[in-house]
Amino acid sequence: MDDAVRDDIVALLPPLMQSIEALSFVARYLHPPDFGNVMEMAGTPDDALREARPRLNAWPEQLKGVATLLGASSDAVIASFDGLRKAPEQENSMVAVFRALRYVSRAQEALYPLAAAMPAISRFFIVPDMRDDAGLLERIAKAEKRDDTGIAHANNEPGSRGGFSIYVPEYYTPDRAWPVVFALHGGSGNGRAFLWSWLRDARSHGAILVSPTATGSTWALMGDDADSPNLARILEMVRGRWNVDAAKLLLTGMSDGGTFSYVSGLEASSPFTHLGPVASSFHPLMAEMADKQRLQGLPIYLVHGQLDWMFHVDVARQAKQALSFAGANVTYREIDDLSHTYPREINAAMLTWLNEIPAK
Repeated sequence: MDDAVRDDIVALLPPLMQSIEALSFVARYLHPPDFGNVMEMAGTPDDALREARPRLNAWPEQLKGVATLLGASSDAVIASFDGLRKAPEQENSMVAVFRALRYVSRAQEALYPLAAAMPAISRFFIVPDMRDDAGLLERIAKAEKRDDTGIAHANNEPGSRGGFSIYVPEYYTPDRAWPVVFALHGGSGNGRAFLWSWLRDARSHGAILVSPTATGSTWALMGDDADSPNLARILEMVRGRWNVDAAKLLLTGMSDGGTFSYVSGLEASSPFTHLGPVASSFHPLMAEMADKQRLQGLPIYLVHGQLDWMFHVDVARQAKQALSFAGANVTYREIDDLSHTYPREINAAMLTWLNEIPAK
């Protein structure tokens, strides 16, 4: 790598990563009445990225693969900022906002393959408070390249249904059992994109992460349930290939995904040991109709925002009361500045809870 390429990387990587962080900030703190303020707080880190992006076009042929990934990530970030800034002019501005934010996962997916070769990118995909954890950094640096670690997608291309994406920490070894997180996307999402809501935490704390896509347009909240059998099938595939801790199987999800973690996870036949609904809907009949033995002592980590405009926070408070009364072991977390968005800051606490609260 010559000096010119190094200079290009120094010019491009910081604003690229800062821009992804800024977009993640918008996604986390998005609340329709406050959109303008949130965008102002996010700033314009993409200005420096736009200036540096053309440098990639002059890279030598042997580095074209790296340039292509950096370019794809940069282009996704720029497209996201462009969409967000134009959104207020659109007839349905919030739909335009959500559409623009879809580029954030694409930017991360393009960037992640470079983590193995670029320490700065590897650190970016670690939760901030563990980026100086010497033990973790050493485990990642010394990890042998394996066919069964990293990110993989099974029939989970954009637009497909019923497949899944999986992340297994690069430092995975089969000599111990690993916790598993099944993270379910919201109603208009897909598993390939939602994987990035959890990847940093799974990589930092050591968990196998599975992000399925619903078999239909959203999860089977009513009528015939094709999703629960599909989740069970995927879990059996994971168990067959990796050493899984049978007492630490978390089913969590956002919005419709969180609601489905109730619908599926409260069934007597559910293989999951812990449930983690986030920003989800709930009806008291769910507790009344659930298998009574299943509910007794079942660990449930319930997260909701006080600003949630889709499912009022009272829904979560009612869920806490009904599930606790029915015998579940409920941990309740209400976040005062959370709207109907996914709070990535709860992942670490949820993993700690998964590891410390025993299965029933």
